Amino acid sequence: MNWILLIIAGLFEVAFAACLGKAKEATGIQATYWYLGFLLCLAVSMFLLVKVTQQLPIGTAYAVWTGIGAVGTVLVGILVFNEPATFWRIFFISTLIISIIGLKVVSH
Repeated sequence: MNWILLIIAGLFEVAFAACLGKAKEATGIQATYWYLGFLLCLAVSMFLLVKVTQQLPIGTAYAVWTGIGAVGTVLVGILVFNEPATFWRIFFISTLIISIIGLKVVSH
């Protein structure tokens, strides 16, 4: 169950990064809504991270959480914000995914 919560926490990390990107593009009340979404996603992500670190090793949990956030944010950048999908970006994101899976496999 803790691993599922950790994945959800990582997805909320992606969501708060996406909210920041959308807030940067928005103006007026729309920007305010995106910033509120950022704060909400940040709070949920941190709450879940704190919860899972009570059972999982902090080093592993934090690395997986940031890895999910990094991979997800790059994918959102490519798919939503039209950032370049170069060979090297995809290559290094793939190595990060393999590393996250490796941490899960070797953690107790």
